[in-house]
Amino acid sequence: MMQGALDGIKVLDFSTLLPGPMAGLFLTDAGAEVIKIERPGAGEEMRSYVPKWGVDSVNFNMLNRGKRSIALDLKDPASLDVLIPLIKKTDVIIEQFRPGVMARLGLGYDDICQIKPDIIYCSISGYGQSGPKALRAGHDLNYIGDAGLLSLSHGSTDHPVLPPALIADIAGGTYPALFNILLALRARDAGKGGAHLDISMAENLFPFLYWAMGDGQAADRWAGNGDALVTGGSPRYQLYATADDRILAAAPLEEKFWDIFCEAINLPDALRNDVADPEATRQGIVAIIAGQPAAHWAAVFETADCCCSIVKTMKEAMDDPHFCARGVFDRQLSNEEGAIITALPTPIARNLVANTQDTQTAPRLGADNQDFSASQQD
Repeated sequence: MMQGALDGIKVLDFSTLLPGPMAGLFLTDAGAEVIKIERPGAGEEMRSYVPKWGVDSVNFNMLNRGKRSIALDLKDPASLDVLIPLIKKTDVIIEQFRPGVMARLGLGYDDICQIKPDIIYCSISGYGQSGPKALRAGHDLNYIGDAGLLSLSHGSTDHPVLPPALIADIAGGTYPALFNILLALRARDAGKGGAHLDISMAENLFPFLYWAMGDGQAADRWAGNGDALVTGGSPRYQLYATADDRILAAAPLEEKFWDIFCEAINLPDALRNDVADPEATRQGIVAIIAGQPAAHWAAVFETADCCCSIVKTMKEAMDDPHFCARGVFDRQLSNEEGAIITALPTPIARNLVANTQDTQTAPRLGADNQDFSASQQD
């Protein structure tokens, strides 16, 4: 078996749903042993989601393959008899409760440091461990709204459009958790001890707004809904409907690409200066693209290389010969009934991945209780 970058690293994961479990999945792919701590009976919430795929939801299976599971009632002091021996051997703890919950359970950072002083303790929350909003309930939509991200592109007020991805959960939670854990491990290796990582999903969205923050502060040009260069304010960065109701993603921003694009669609000369009347240019392109089906434009832009492509459906994307040639979807996921689907790809570089098995499974609830019982760890 290939040696992964994180072979020998042990992670206790108290998190549920998306941000923490996905971070744990990435760590698992890199070779870490990730042990989920779940409540007895139902387990974590994601197990109950639909659609079900075998006993648990397909979402749970996707996010938790290759991990182990212990079912423990954290409100029962006896759970510490199981956890304390584990914590002594643990490198990383991931938790995703509201601030203060782990401390009330006797598992806060200060408590854990008494057991394992050099622990890397990662707390993922909506608004961080401190501040006026620290205890406020929220979901992805609230976080991207509070960070100003949603204000830049949300459709019209009579037809608001939701984002197609859980941006705060993954971009504000999973990825910052992952790279801060790795940075903390590196610092620990350098003799700097453990760390408590405070991961705020809302505040970690601001790097995505670098251009809007810069434009607003330097030029007093604060971006609004769909009016900036990359959010709908330019005909050079737009979605255009084809004759058969598919969508052309057109992004010929640079002048060389814009010139190729204009020639490829035969845009009238009077409309090619998109600075003079951007809306007239956009409407001209709308009419031209709407005059032909997607297959026509796909062929056109296969030759005219100018950052234009037909938007793929999810199924088309998974069948794309490019992704298939690179082995993006090679790994498979199996459930307890023997059914097999494509596993969720992770961004771990192939030469750092530990487990080269073609097929993996997610753990059944409490599947590893016996291995980590208090008596077994004595």
